[in-house]
Amino acid sequence: MFPIYRRLMATGLQILLFSGDQDAVVSVTATRYSLKAMNLTVIKPWHLWQDGTKEVGGYKVVYDGLTFATVRGAGHQVPQFQPRRAFALLQMFLANNHY
Repeated sequence: MFPIYRRLMATGLQILLFSGDQDAVVSVTATRYSLKAMNLTVIKPWHLWQDGTKEVGGYKVVYDGLTFATVRGAGHQVPQFQPRRAFALLQMFLANNHY
């Protein structure tokens, strides 16, 4: 997938990747290792994001062309486990409020 991400980013497309912090299928740690191997430029280091209720929705890091976020309390199917947080994250990203 990561070569595809690079090609998409080269066109100027912004990409959102997210993982539930309780995902046993594709762990946050595995995704972090893969992103580290891509040697992306960090625009904003790890910081928390809120889900609209002032609760911590998870944490995210913003790279040049790609945002990676965790979703607190979610497993592999993030929208199934945490629909409010998944929707809030998507809204922020689409509103270009992902910094």
